[in-house]
Amino acid sequence: MTRQLLFLWLADFILVVHVLFVLFVVCGLLAIYLGYALQWQWVRNRFFRLAHLVAIAIVVLQAWLGVICPLTGWEMALRAKAGEAAYSGSFIQHWLQQLLYYSAPDWVFVLLYTVFGSLVLASWWLVRPHSRSRQPDN
Repeated sequence: MTRQLLFLWLADFILVVHVLFVLFVVCGLLAIYLGYALQWQWVRNRFFRLAHLVAIAIVVLQAWLGVICPLTGWEMALRAKAGEAAYSGSFIQHWLQQLLYYSAPDWVFVLLYTVFGSLVLASWWLVRPHSRSRQPDN
């Protein structure tokens, strides 16, 4: 395996991790509210809820500060080391990029992330996580 191919595979791996992170944040919130309606106890798991809250908090903080996500930076650096232009390469890269990256003014993303983060924060009051002392019934 050449170094270029290794860098491309690592860049694709980081892109997959990035997409999974986004899916965790988005689907996690959907699961919390849906789980409330369907009485799923696992959506009240304190560890899951903390991880979810921290994930969106990082995204919102980066948006407010105008910081590029480190995953994006690492992916681009690996693609550059491979001698590849950003987002023109493998099948995985091409299709996952379509799911993850959009073109819009920065303020739109800051607003969307902030609203989404507010919905996650509101879920702590609307769908309360189990307390540390309480064990879930299921």
